[in-house]
Amino acid sequence: MCGIAGWVGAPPPIAEEGVRAMNRSQARRGPDAEGVEVWNRAVLGHRRLSIFDLSPAGKQPMMTPDRTLAVVFNGAIYNFRDLREELEARGCRFVSQTDTEVLLHGYREWGIAKLVEKIRGMFAIALWDETKNKLYLFRDRLGVKPLYYTIRPDQSLAFASTARGLRASGLAGELDPVALGEYLEFGYVTDARVIYSGLQKLSAGHLLEWSDGAVSERSYWTPSEADDTNSITFEQAVEQTEQLLLEAVKVRLFADVPVGALLSGGVDSSLVCWAIQKLGGNLTAYTLSTPGDAADESNDAVLTASALGIAHKVLPIDPERITSPDELAAAFGEPFACSSALGMLELSRAIKPEATVLLTGDGGDDVFLGYPEHKHLWMAQRLAKWIPGPLAKSWYGLRSSAEKIDALRRPGHFLDYVTGGLGAVAEAHDGWPNYQQHGMLGARLHDVRLWQRDMPWSPEAGRRVLSDMLAYDRSGRFVGEYMTKVDGGTMHYALEARSPFVDQSIWEYAGALPYSVRLHGGQLKSVLRELARRHLGDRVAFGRKRGFTIPAQRWLAGRWLPQAKALFQDSLLERDGWIKSAAVLAQLNDAAQKQWAPLQLWYLFVLENWLRYEKADQAAAPSVPTVERSVA
Repeated sequence: MCGIAGWVGAPPPIAEEGVRAMNRSQARRGPDAEGVEVWNRAVLGHRRLSIFDLSPAGKQPMMTPDRTLAVVFNGAIYNFRDLREELEARGCRFVSQTDTEVLLHGYREWGIAKLVEKIRGMFAIALWDETKNKLYLFRDRLGVKPLYYTIRPDQSLAFASTARGLRASGLAGELDPVALGEYLEFGYVTDARVIYSGLQKLSAGHLLEWSDGAVSERSYWTPSEADDTNSITFEQAVEQTEQLLLEAVKVRLFADVPVGALLSGGVDSSLVCWAIQKLGGNLTAYTLSTPGDAADESNDAVLTASALGIAHKVLPIDPERITSPDELAAAFGEPFACSSALGMLELSRAIKPEATVLLTGDGGDDVFLGYPEHKHLWMAQRLAKWIPGPLAKSWYGLRSSAEKIDALRRPGHFLDYVTGGLGAVAEAHDGWPNYQQHGMLGARLHDVRLWQRDMPWSPEAGRRVLSDMLAYDRSGRFVGEYMTKVDGGTMHYALEARSPFVDQSIWEYAGALPYSVRLHGGQLKSVLRELARRHLGDRVAFGRKRGFTIPAQRWLAGRWLPQAKALFQDSLLERDGWIKSAAVLAQLNDAAQKQWAPLQLWYLFVLENWLRYEKADQAAAPSVPTVERSVA
């Protein structure tokens, strides 16, 4: 993994200084080496975290000898050895042992469309074709690796691995009110927005082409959708999933640096470690332990490691050592309030001295349906198909009366999903209305509307509510929160995280499985649980999911309360017109009485910390040439 940067179509002196500023900002993503190359119409920059071929031959930007093709790349191409053999058979001669070089030869031999189709992995890639005066940007199918860009008024285009990188080069505008509203709603900014105006994220599975100022973008991959006409049996699904998992783990074990694995007490990471052992992988599994905490899973992990016979280390972490959320601001270029990211940062800090590549269990819940809402929405979707439209709509007039009766609120929400679909699911989220109800929003947020809260309700939407929710979640929470947490938390300590369940082959297969198979017998994540039962036993397959947690809402009402009050008594957010501090302080006082703070206060606390970090970082950074900012 690395940090990439570039600017095409701008005067070379300005572009080079801007790219060097991006590189400085992204140094933690690639501490092993730095590279900048300049052409008449392009500048590419790179910060390297060496994984394959640790020699100077792996340096980026990587170019053909005549400098007519160049690439900068963040991520890993897992099938690069197979592609290399195919290219060598066509006469290509390689000078390195990296996955990066496959991109140069592959583009020349196959063209951009076939290259993107062939590569398998996690990646954010920029490829410059000097002879055609073209830049290609492409991002992996599931959005594991981030890629930000901006199109300037002069039609030049700049890109970087982080929003902070583009901001460091003077290319970001002011805070975007809608992106800030999304953050306050969800605790992260979705892929549809960037916290700074004038910037964009390249969507997962998309290819962008810049050709002498003209920009086009297209999707090159479409996720599978559940096929309820598929006659596959549960047994067949389990057997095929086992083979796909073994292959996904196998290709992720290759590296020229030490490889480790995370092992919790749960199904997904345990299956990854089982696959490693079955494949003969020789590595150490790591477990984060919080001794004395009810959420501590280390005992289960020790039992699993012992049963598998793999090397295992327990890393004791005292949650009390996490004195504030300040590290979230340093690690994430956009405000990010996922409290478990603090645990990911602690774990990455502890593992880095021993490993540089880390296999994780992320992604299994998302494609194999492991969250409680998956089962609830599947039930709602099935029920909706039996309810005539006029009868479903009659519920709309009864809702307000039912909400007044406590015993009817929960079943009332379920009927909302049945009769309203995704719009009802999104509206049930308690974020934005909480700020409005308690008068916490400043003038600059009063008129913000979030499209997620304006989705229409309809009985037709109820009949596809789970399907719609999975697509909505994949482009929202999955990329914006889950993938961002792993990438930001590990890269802050120069670790490369690889997640076998976030594999295109697994998603293409599992995503097409009928819901009745993935939720076989009404069991969440039933395919993976059956795999775990066969190879690891009932203890792992059906154990209670816990995981490392940071009690942010309790701590904000207790140990972090003095810090929070001090921040909001002299708030940058209020000074800039985003919030009303008096209302926030009143809610903090109420939280102190209850010893529990709502998520919305936690989001504000993280945001205030993040904004202060950004202001200080900007003030400390070397100046770069002033460039005209594009209009949001």
